Amino acid sequence: MIPDYQIILRLLLAAGLGALVGLERELRGQFAGLRTYIILVTGAALSMTVSINLAIQFHPLAPNGDPARLAAQVVSGIGFLGAGAILRFGSHVKGLTTATSLWSMAMVGLAVEAR
Repeated sequence: MIPDYQIILRLLLAAGLGALVGLERELRGQFAGLRTYIILVTGAALSMTVSINLAIQFHPLAPNGDPARLAAQVVSGIGFLGAGAILRFGSHVKGLTTATSLWSMAMVGLAVEAR
């Protein structure tokens, strides 16, 4: 299992990376801001931690356990969330950058924990 101090450090790193992007988005007055990105990246990192720890903990009972399964659900779930951020105003579409940055930051959260 991943030691507790490493989990805390990784979650803080993920939150810091999310805060960087979230602050920029908030300063530009976008839909998703500082809190959204911190929560999103930290949640993605935490789900990867849980997935890795479960695979390690239950390896004797399930030797084929795959820690990527939970990460795959984060990918699809954040994609669904991002789709909700895309709005159409006549011939203009808004929210594409927000949607893609939400998805990308979720991947950052997964990457922070998967190293």
